[in-house]
Amino acid sequence: MYDISTRKRALALVAQGRSLNSVSRETGVSRAAIRSWQDRLEPLPRMSPPPGPPSDTGAYAYLLGLYLGDGCVSPHPRGGYYLRIACADAWPGLMQMCREAITRVRPGVRVHTVRKQGCAMVTSYYPHWPALFPQHGPGKKHERPIALAAWQQEMVDAHPWEFIRGLIHSDGCRVTNWTTRLVDGERKRYEYPRYFFTNVSEDIVRLFTDALERVHVEWRRANNRNISVARKASVALMDAHVGPKY
Repeated sequence: MYDISTRKRALALVAQGRSLNSVSRETGVSRAAIRSWQDRLEPLPRMSPPPGPPSDTGAYAYLLGLYLGDGCVSPHPRGGYYLRIACADAWPGLMQMCREAITRVRPGVRVHTVRKQGCAMVTSYYPHWPALFPQHGPGKKHERPIALAAWQQEMVDAHPWEFIRGLIHSDGCRVTNWTTRLVDGERKRYEYPRYFFTNVSEDIVRLFTDALERVHVEWRRANNRNISVARKASVALMDAHVGPKY
């Protein structure tokens, strides 16, 4: 009762990681029909051996920052894994940088975008994403220990600015703060730029501040969730190597 184009569209949506319920609502195809089409598919190719560390270490350091901030690795129903990075609609440049980083880390993988309300999930299927992101595990990141493998730490040490940029692009921002000062007896408004990084995982916050110290950026803890970079010289360094999102 369904034509070939409808079947292909429904299966393509499922392949993006969508649930059967959401695909059924969008296409008008019953969940039972979609499940039966899945059962008739050819099995996924046999898994290749886990890869070694990526050769493009700078792209990986950036992608690692994105993953620790707004990413997850989730299993495919028939084997393998999806990497998903959430990118707000307000930052189309970030979405493009995320896509480019994924393809530089794993040349040849397909990358697509799943639209959500107010954001998009930049998504890629690959059998061995957990090998590249060993921080993957059950539950939320802030509810389990997060530590870098030795090979990951080597890449972060070699490319600290790329790692910082990924973390800022995922869980950070550049803002303009203001205060008032008395100048010749007159109170005047004074504005200054500032960077914030917000994450509830103490382990991820520590990775961020360790990287800042490696590149001589002064920081302070604004509160129990926010790291602030406000000193003029440090903001200038951040502007030169990170800059605002776009």
